[in-house]
Amino acid sequence: MKATSEVRARASQLRKTIERYRTLQHEKDESPISPEALDSLKHELAMLEAKHPELVTPDSPTQTVAGNAMPELKKVRHAVAQWSLDDAFSKEELAAFDEKVRRALAKSGGAIAAPTYDVELKIDGLHIVLTYEKGRLVTAATRGDGVVGEDVTHNVRTIKSVPTQLARPIDLVVEGEVYMTRSGLAKLNKQREKAGQPLFANPRNAAAGSLRQLDPSIAAQRPLAVFLYDVDASSEPLPDTQTGELAYLRELGLPVNPHHIHATSLTQVTAYWEKWQGAKREKEDYQLDGVVLKVDERAYQEALGYTGKGPRFSIAFKFPAEQVTTIVEDIALQIGRTGVLTPVAHLSPVAVAGTVVARATLHNEDFIREKDIRIGDTVILQKAGDIIPEVVQVLTELRTGKEKKWKFPTHSALCGGDGALERVPGQAAMRCKVGGSFPERLRKLAHFTGKSALDIEGLGQKTVQLLMEHELVSDYDDFFDLTYDEVLALPSFKETSARNLISAIDAKKSVPLDRLLVGLSILHVGTETATLLAQTFGTIEKLGKAREEELARVNGIGDVVAHSVVQWFADGQNKAMRERLLKHLRVTRVAKVEGGPLAGQSVVVTGTLPTLSREEAEALVKKAGGTAGSAVSRKTSFVLAGENPGSKLAKARTLGVPVLSEAEFVKRIGA
Repeated sequence: MKATSEVRARASQLRKTIERYRTLQHEKDESPISPEALDSLKHELAMLEAKHPELVTPDSPTQTVAGNAMPELKKVRHAVAQWSLDDAFSKEELAAFDEKVRRALAKSGGAIAAPTYDVELKIDGLHIVLTYEKGRLVTAATRGDGVVGEDVTHNVRTIKSVPTQLARPIDLVVEGEVYMTRSGLAKLNKQREKAGQPLFANPRNAAAGSLRQLDPSIAAQRPLAVFLYDVDASSEPLPDTQTGELAYLRELGLPVNPHHIHATSLTQVTAYWEKWQGAKREKEDYQLDGVVLKVDERAYQEALGYTGKGPRFSIAFKFPAEQVTTIVEDIALQIGRTGVLTPVAHLSPVAVAGTVVARATLHNEDFIREKDIRIGDTVILQKAGDIIPEVVQVLTELRTGKEKKWKFPTHSALCGGDGALERVPGQAAMRCKVGGSFPERLRKLAHFTGKSALDIEGLGQKTVQLLMEHELVSDYDDFFDLTYDEVLALPSFKETSARNLISAIDAKKSVPLDRLLVGLSILHVGTETATLLAQTFGTIEKLGKAREEELARVNGIGDVVAHSVVQWFADGQNKAMRERLLKHLRVTRVAKVEGGPLAGQSVVVTGTLPTLSREEAEALVKKAGGTAGSAVSRKTSFVLAGENPGSKLAKARTLGVPVLSEAEFVKRIGA
């Protein structure tokens, strides 16, 4: 089928735009858009040309070279604590690390020689610790929380690149990375697709899932391999450099990545980093997400020592965040539990950071206006650490003139009443003038039963929606009136699942006041504010009688929250619902923690932690006497960061706020 005039015009625009950016990038050292975004544009053009060969031209960028990279498992206590590295995301942060190392060495040894660095590729896999006794492999464990890991010896023994016997009968503890080859992942996902199984999102997840299987025959079938890079302990004297340590590992018959250099300057480090983040990175059959710098001299490593999180002598220099281009097919509204409506971009599905994305929040009307986002625009989408993808830039040069500007409507079917909208005073947000629509109530009720509130097992959003559609639940108190027979009559419920749901609801009839306040969806009352209110007023009755000025005097509350709380308690419908709900519940007090290891400290939790959920981590912060903040500021005592920490980690580093791993956090609070 021949290309339509619209497809021809798109291909022509893509050729011109790609050529312009390629010229700027390769000949003028300018990068208006990221290499990933440029690659995404080239891929779109290649797909169009493959589908419509008549579009291929001799000067197309596709034809020319531009410009003249689990609970069931037994636990293992590590003989040597396992650390995680700090990250650098820019040359400036790398230079700051180097300066910090030099200052620390100067303090520890006076006029001390300048350090050099061993620079290694950072393999995106799963951290592994191997223990050999008299040359024989006895244990393989995951990092876990740094103190205790999972015993995965049965699976690691199936990996061909891991020797079960060393070249010499010595005792050795060594660290490394288990990874799945990219080609192997592609084949594995094809097999899983044919079998109707869910696909693995990326090699790291596939490797981790393989190692945590109880059946070693599954791991044996997976394309897993290992690179080792650090000796924790040895019965033999160790070399005096990291470079020598890698040679020592090879001498023992252990697999070591061959691509590492000895660098005497940051210029050499950045040159190596730049080489591997480009095309060279893609030639290797394993996933890379950066390079690792280690002070080469062991004496200097020992002088620098460790923080609670990791070594002061090493840092991971990460590759730039992945960015792709896609098209805004539509902009629609979604409603939140407080009645606020958020515009969401519906995108041409695109893979970014290992997942397929088809939606991205556009925050509010001001955000759309500031970036001039229109329906039909080609945009750059970024998923850098944060879970939610974000539109970072519009490529206006790819506009055809058919793009449509979007304005917030005055009415929406998502709202109750006549659907009228209004702007929240003093904010960019829009909300329903009349609340109570089905989507809004669904969000509220699912939030009430969710993890941050009552945390009722089995009452996720799908089940709540089912209950609402069968007119069994319309308000919070209705959950506690549910009967076994009513639940059993619902589609997909059997005797056991119905009984379990009723038992789970009964188990939550005793609830701490702060969790109840979170569940009630009072505007501006999140987890931390709810805790402050619960600790200050003790009971919901006293809180309901508090005046605005009394609430505003509470440290951390303020006028806006005070006004919102008073308004909520004064509302007649809320009062009637509250009276019905409290007949079912025993609301317990939330005691103020006096003293404690985190007394007076503010902690922000971000990213995915190894073992703790965000709610569990914040609960531990409060139990230790601290407060769990939502935003990083100069007043933040430290940030507790896990994987994919997002912008909060970057802001912490900018402000000089300490960053702790889960292992260091647990150690600090004595848990």
